[in-house]
Amino acid sequence: MAVYLVATNSAERSELLCDYLAPRVDDADLVHAVNSKRGGDDTTQGDLRRGKEALAVVETRLSHKTTVETHQLVRGNDPAEDLLGFADRNGVDELVIGVRNRSVAAKLVFGSVAEDVLLNADRPVRVVPTPEA
Repeated sequence: MAVYLVATNSAERSELLCDYLAPRVDDADLVHAVNSKRGGDDTTQGDLRRGKEALAVVETRLSHKTTVETHQLVRGNDPAEDLLGFADRNGVDELVIGVRNRSVAAKLVFGSVAEDVLLNADRPVRVVPTPEA
């Protein structure tokens, strides 16, 4: 049995992450689909709706193959902190994240959840390339 964490923030990203994961999971595995938002002024109702849609895609795409649990985290935390903490608390074996190619300036201005996860994870992280949104 393997426990996966699929970190997603859009339906499109969920589709790509599921394309990677679907052939790798079976009925003994567990997939936690996680969407993390800071909350407060940093998060709109549209952000929350898109997060729920992203989680629904993972559930729809993978629930016929394995157990899928969805989680929308709105705790005031940095998303990377939420993802890594969730992985620790839930015995996750592998994180599955998407990354997109951005300019150096965009990385400096907006930071990178994926980069923070990669630099701070203490377990395997599978990186799936995603097109620029």
